[in-house]
Amino acid sequence: MKRQHEQRWAVTTPFSETLRNSTWADHESAESEGYLSALMGGRLSEHDYGEMVAQHYFAYVALDGVSRELAGHPVAGRFVFPELYRERALERDLATIYGAGWRDRITPSKSTRTLVARIQQVADWPGGYVAHHYTRYLGDLSGGQFIRMELQKIYGYGKGGGVDFYIFDELGSLPRFKNEYRSRLDVLGLELDERERERMIGEVRLAYQLNAEVLAELRHVVKAAA
Repeated sequence: MKRQHEQRWAVTTPFSETLRNSTWADHESAESEGYLSALMGGRLSEHDYGEMVAQHYFAYVALDGVSRELAGHPVAGRFVFPELYRERALERDLATIYGAGWRDRITPSKSTRTLVARIQQVADWPGGYVAHHYTRYLGDLSGGQFIRMELQKIYGYGKGGGVDFYIFDELGSLPRFKNEYRSRLDVLGLELDERERERMIGEVRLAYQLNAEVLAELRHVVKAAA
């Protein structure tokens, strides 16, 4: 009887809610890294902040590239939104932070290369693509907005470079967009069997872990700034 109850819960609970609840601890762990604490505390220089922006750049070049490839896919394509692409915004941010020669100043870290490899590896699995897309973009549209406001206070950035990565003017209402995104997740959850839903939840957990490792590798920046 208990097993039947659990199965009914799994089916009737919106998949977006199941996904959030099942991975919340992983999400919290990813946000607790020392680099972010130092950054939000105003203890890092502009170039130290640029270290994170650079890693974001390599990750989003990969994610946006896969999105373009999957735009026509019947499943993954539902989660492709060109207005979300971050590559150009990150280029403006890096130019603001490092100047015109920013491309010669940045390199992907070992953990970033691992994250990029995983994003590319799951490109032929719709659930895997959505897992990484969801992990990054829902975070950018939620907690990322608080990060943007703090960075604007700390470094004095405005639109046009510095924090453009966090600005999504083309989306209009962010709450409305996030609700639509979650609705699409809920529909996807109804289409997947239990095994595939669990597999996707596992990939979201992995995505959080890989992103946390990128931030963890930036601890050297914090030590140098101390």
